Amino acid sequence: MVRANGAVSLRELARVVQTSEVTVRRDVRALEAEGLLDRRHGGAVLPGGFTRESGFPQKSHLATAEKTAIADLAASLVEEGEAIVVGAGTTTQELARRLARVPGLTVVTNSLLVAQALAHANRVEVVMTGGTLRGSNYALVGSGAEQSLQGLRVSRAFLSGSGLTAERGLSTSNMLSASVDRALVQAAAEVVVLADHTKLGTDTMFQTVPTDVITRLVTDEPPVHDDRAATELQALADQGVQITVAGPSASTSGNNDQSPAGRQPRRDMPLPGQRRTTPGSPSPLRNATASLAEQQAGERARVAEMRRR
Repeated sequence: MVRANGAVSLRELARVVQTSEVTVRRDVRALEAEGLLDRRHGGAVLPGGFTRESGFPQKSHLATAEKTAIADLAASLVEEGEAIVVGAGTTTQELARRLARVPGLTVVTNSLLVAQALAHANRVEVVMTGGTLRGSNYALVGSGAEQSLQGLRVSRAFLSGSGLTAERGLSTSNMLSASVDRALVQAAAEVVVLADHTKLGTDTMFQTVPTDVITRLVTDEPPVHDDRAATELQALADQGVQITVAGPSASTSGNNDQSPAGRQPRRDMPLPGQRRTTPGSPSPLRNATASLAEQQAGERARVAEMRRR
């Protein structure tokens, strides 16, 4: 009925299915949790615009190479023995597969897919939240999930979402998912966002993480003619977000020192205007050596070329 008419009242639904409005309201709430419709006062409407969200099968086939590169680079940020939280999403699932090789790691998550990826890692402890299962992205949401995160404190949160802009930060299309992601953020000292270039400049309905709370963005390099993504990267850097780019040179940057777990070396993209680094100073993740200083200069040249295009 919602697909046919765009909107429907609870009273009409109750009449058609011959049940009470209380029952219909409960069922509508469950359908909203699945991302199939949006509740409104006295009724429901078809998701669209800011509220539309693809299901997991569709999202899992989008930008797969970019997500793999982002996950490789994000895994290099995680240290042995660290305690982190990892949110739901296809990119964070890729990250989890790589975290299975990090000894002594503790991962708190509301994602069944993240937990599954780490289930057989004998050196990683997995802590799951409570909550209600949201089938469209295999995540636990609701008050149970949020309450289980109260009092928790970890070093970093790794989150994905539906869109990222410098104006609003990270956002998602589902209210329940956004609420749990905000609880994950509150538990972490630093927030790392994983977002491929297709999400840059995209704004969705529910804000998850304001820009000034995001510590680092791990992304892929936008295509040459993608002015929107390049502009958004610059705006995010101007607001103090550290930008780390996964590109073809991430594994051939001249630094052959791999971590014991075999993860990719870290590579920051020093955009102009970043408030967390002073002009001319090396990235806080780099050693103060001549070879790495040359890499940083090369990165500046590459960014300048990207902006020129």
